[in-house]
Amino acid sequence: MTTKKVERRIKIKYRIRKSVNGSVERPRMSVFRSNKQIYVQIINDQEGKTLASASSIGLETMPKIQQAEKVGELVAKKALEAGITSVVFDRNGYLYHGRVKQLADAARKVGLKF
Repeated sequence: MTTKKVERRIKIKYRIRKSVNGSVERPRMSVFRSNKQIYVQIINDQEGKTLASASSIGLETMPKIQQAEKVGELVAKKALEAGITSVVFDRNGYLYHGRVKQLADAARKVGLKF
């Protein structure tokens, strides 16, 4: 059974995904946020492959905002090592504030462009 909140997020997600697509030049950086963890993947949608990923598993001792910042730094470093400098940000239906915003800002600070 889904709640109205989840249904709303899914509607927003589909609306975003109509226009946001990852390519070889600019892969899609997709964020998933659960109550306890935050996950991010850099995806090439043309080939259907995940190029880099990071999650907050193992970082449970710090506050969630700091976890999101650390995950943003980790994924940006992995992306730069893989030769990815520019991505398209997919917030996956979540509002752009809190942990999602912190993750994006940390990735930008390391040098990822979006």
